[in-house]
Amino acid sequence: MKHIRNFCIIAHIDHGKSTLADRLLEFTKTIQITEGQMLDDMDLERERGITIKSHAIQIEYTYKGEKYILNLIDTPGHVDFSYEVSRSIAACEGALLIVDATQGVQAQTISNLYMAIEHDLEIIPVVNKCDMVNAMPEEVEDEIVELLGCKHEEIIRASGKTGMGVEEILNAVIERIPCPTGDEEAPLQALIFDSVFNSFRGIIAYFKIENGVIRTGDKVKFFNTGKEYDADEIGVLKMDMVPRSELRTGDVGYIISGIKTSREVKVGDTITHIARPCKEAIAGFEEVKPMVFAGVYPIEAEDFEDLRSSLEKLQLNDASLTFQPESSLALGFGFRCGFLGLLHMEIVQERLDREFDMNVITTVPNVSYNVYDKQGHVIEVHNPGSMPDITMIDHIEEPYIRASVITTTDYIGPIMTLCLGKRGELVKQEYISGNRVEIYYDMPLGEIVIDFYDKLKSISKGYASFDYHPNGFRPSKLVKLDILLNGEPVDALSTLTHFDNAYELGRRMCEKLKELIPRQQFEIAIQAAIGAKIIARETIKAVRKDVTAKCYGGDVSRKRKLLEKQKRGKKRMKQIGNVEVPQKAFLAVLKLD
Repeated sequence: MKHIRNFCIIAHIDHGKSTLADRLLEFTKTIQITEGQMLDDMDLERERGITIKSHAIQIEYTYKGEKYILNLIDTPGHVDFSYEVSRSIAACEGALLIVDATQGVQAQTISNLYMAIEHDLEIIPVVNKCDMVNAMPEEVEDEIVELLGCKHEEIIRASGKTGMGVEEILNAVIERIPCPTGDEEAPLQALIFDSVFNSFRGIIAYFKIENGVIRTGDKVKFFNTGKEYDADEIGVLKMDMVPRSELRTGDVGYIISGIKTSREVKVGDTITHIARPCKEAIAGFEEVKPMVFAGVYPIEAEDFEDLRSSLEKLQLNDASLTFQPESSLALGFGFRCGFLGLLHMEIVQERLDREFDMNVITTVPNVSYNVYDKQGHVIEVHNPGSMPDITMIDHIEEPYIRASVITTTDYIGPIMTLCLGKRGELVKQEYISGNRVEIYYDMPLGEIVIDFYDKLKSISKGYASFDYHPNGFRPSKLVKLDILLNGEPVDALSTLTHFDNAYELGRRMCEKLKELIPRQQFEIAIQAAIGAKIIARETIKAVRKDVTAKCYGGDVSRKRKLLEKQKRGKKRMKQIGNVEVPQKAFLAVLKLD
């Protein structure tokens, strides 16, 4: 056990985690590096240049004549995938905190660091990208010293591109990070920190052994679900899975036991032996709280069951996705899914399309509200369709967040204007170092869900970083905005919005839909309504044929007769015709600004 080290890499987005992981793998001759970011093996990760999934890999390294096993987990940096980071941290004893020498400490750096400190991890600070022309390693080191309270000489200077400082990092991992603690004689206790679905082998769970030993062929059970299995194959994670006959305390590995149904594997569950079970499950693993909700519906109604199984398989690989069935008048049967943010929602939609070939319609994203009726009962409402009648409602509470934005002093003005426009309240602002400032705001979650992050990046030219955590519920003046087509409400387009924004939003939605809905043979009225009150209207004119073209001269009554006949036909068509709303209209409503 004393030759094992488990550590993860944490940092803000684009601070060079995956590139540095490549250099560590290359230096220890674990794999041949054929292209950049070897651990990002999903097409989506390669295309966007971001890490979406945590990746675990085992490295062997000889230090002072002794052989060590290092289990490295590369984690994502984006706020929408912070649950991946928290799970990786739970399986480690130490962390490399990487800070970009050109950008300094940013919001995600701080929030990931606090997560690691809560779990008592040993932190090794690394300043990355020191080879760049605009690097400021001295200033960045001062920021790290202020943040961590460490000494200057404890900070390692490195570069993921040139490989500078890689050996120092590996030596520091062995010297500073403690080896796993645990008792090999105790009953087996292993924490599941991730799982994947394999169409040939069933569900593969990744775990870290806290106590005890597991061998191939052992009879094991999952503590929380109580289900029992045979350990058909166990092993360690290199670039591929490498089978082993036994794994001991402190090891990180995988187990294949022919599990077919995804509900039986819960991330955060404990694996133990049937013959000699442990007394209690491993604690300290919190459930995920979705922030954004949206309906996901199959385009073809008969694909509903396929969509369910696709979501279940995806949930194994992405434990922060939650879903439950729901139905809608316009879209039929589908699922109400909970996501950690908009990028997460976009990635899930993209993965459903690529990995499972599922074409889906996603409704307008919203957050969950607490609705109090006149009797004092509380209902949690996730979508506008399940809102009680307006006469029954006493008041509505919406979720608030505490947002922290780190930026340079040049952009304070525009950022404050943006936050106030989103109904934010300034809590405090603190100067971190030099001209860097951290601003704290209390804001409604519903306001930041759609486009806040994009706007923040554009007004600060990419120099602001943003992080948030939930901060309770507050009463708010919310209204349900309905969109009507020819008097029929389209429930997929209805939204809950603040009263002050309702008129503006209703008008813009009507204008946008007028552009996107194709013209029909009859006139279409697009209206935005709050309750029975219409607040905006646009009309799509009918496509009409010139029926009087064949009348050359003659009495006017002949023309009138033809026009009357056409008018009756249009009226009948309007009664029985229905309006198809194209998928791009749903998506355009999200990107109204």
